[in-house]
Amino acid sequence: MYKYVKKLNYPINIKTKDLRMAKALNTQFGGANGELAAALRYFCQKFTMPDDKGKALLNDIACEELGHVEMIATMFYQLTKDATVEELKAAGLDGYFADHGKGLYPTDASGVPFTVMYFASTGDVLADLSEDMAAEQKARAVYENLIDLAQSEDVLGPLLFLRQREIVHFNRFKELYDYYKEQKQL
Repeated sequence: MYKYVKKLNYPINIKTKDLRMAKALNTQFGGANGELAAALRYFCQKFTMPDDKGKALLNDIACEELGHVEMIATMFYQLTKDATVEELKAAGLDGYFADHGKGLYPTDASGVPFTVMYFASTGDVLADLSEDMAAEQKARAVYENLIDLAQSEDVLGPLLFLRQREIVHFNRFKELYDYYKEQKQL
């Protein structure tokens, strides 16, 4: 079913470490409005879509979100890879380092680990698509906050790309929501 292409959706080549940005950025890896939650949300919801149109859209976006997880993980790694323990401590990443070293682990910016409580799958098509539209809007808002925090063009470019994908996903979910809502009224 899957074909992995060994290429990121957007090129990432961060040349300067920025531990505070890495800490903030990790929320899009493992936070409530992050890419991992989105990928799992859409993957789980696709099974109860009433037709192939809905199943295909949710599956396609779930797969794209996994690509976004890979982008965020790459950014986090590149922002932290050359950091010393002293620098990690100064950036407030000492607790993270104690548990994970420089390994990647999904948490929000405050260090709260990922939980499946971050997403819903109700089996109700309109409720789930409403959840998906809200999730995309929340992710867009988080990306806008991260864009405001970014101090490097190397970080800003991928964030702008990811923000734009949230808008595209919202629009695709809205189209599907409207389609199913009209089908129920017929």
